[in-house]
Amino acid sequence: MILSVSRRTDIPGYYSDWFYNRIREGFACVRNPMNPHQISKINLSPEVVDCIVFWTKNPAGMLERLEELQAYPYYFQFTLTGYGGDVEPGLPDKRGAVIPTFQRLSEKIGRQRVIWRYDPVFLNERYTCAYHQTAFARIADSLAGYTQRAVISFGDMYAKMRRNAAGLQLRSPSAEEMRSLARAFAASARECEMTVESCAESIDLADVGVRHGHCIDRELIERLTGCRLTGGKDKSQRAECGCLESVDIGTYNTCGNGCKYCYANYSEESVRRGRNAYDVNAPLLCGSVGAADKITERKVKSLCNPQMDFLTVNRKSDSFI
Repeated sequence: MILSVSRRTDIPGYYSDWFYNRIREGFACVRNPMNPHQISKINLSPEVVDCIVFWTKNPAGMLERLEELQAYPYYFQFTLTGYGGDVEPGLPDKRGAVIPTFQRLSEKIGRQRVIWRYDPVFLNERYTCAYHQTAFARIADSLAGYTQRAVISFGDMYAKMRRNAAGLQLRSPSAEEMRSLARAFAASARECEMTVESCAESIDLADVGVRHGHCIDRELIERLTGCRLTGGKDKSQRAECGCLESVDIGTYNTCGNGCKYCYANYSEESVRRGRNAYDVNAPLLCGSVGAADKITERKVKSLCNPQMDFLTVNRKSDSFI
């Protein structure tokens, strides 16, 4: 099983103590977003968790306890964009706090295990193509030597995003703008010895230096684990997504970053209620088990085939041996 922590909320940023408690106790409970009275109990033992993929914009609270994860292969998808507080109001100063956190994390676990995400890319009068090109180049320069891969995506305006971003007049880039931005991003990345991949995009950008990527990356996880994986494509994601199947333990409407483009937060009031329900010792993230709830042990297993081991990896460095 690949553990996703989490597409639904920033667990490293806001709930890392809860997550470390879950690792110590060996399980977590997850409420079904489509049927809230159904709760799955997920085994988190190293025997079934092949790799943990963290999604975050500020994992500073995790850094001093990473040794508690030594039994698990893991890596970080670390989002760092050029937006200001009008779009990402809950984040600390990027130059003074977030970029140094990225650098410290890379120094601790190796640059191949910290993947930089510059996404999603939206445009408006302030955040023009030229703005994004400059912001990407400056961030890339700050991260040179601390990562080898940048992931980009171009935003789609879902109904919830339009509501949350009312007043900002954000829009999705056109196909021509996507190609122009991708070409500029790839050029800046090359200067910093990085490659650029796209996330869940139907447009083919290979000719401008950006290949289709996989955020939950079979190839990377096989290198980290030293064995071939038997899992398939994650069917719960969009058709354009190439991620390996995973189990997510997050909860919607709990992220404090407040990003105006977020699909996982429905409203400020929903987030307030969700965060008020947080109990660091509870098996559920931001919730409790009620009388009408039914808990079922989810059947999970390792995807590793030990008969197909093909390499080993030094997990304390960024080099594979």
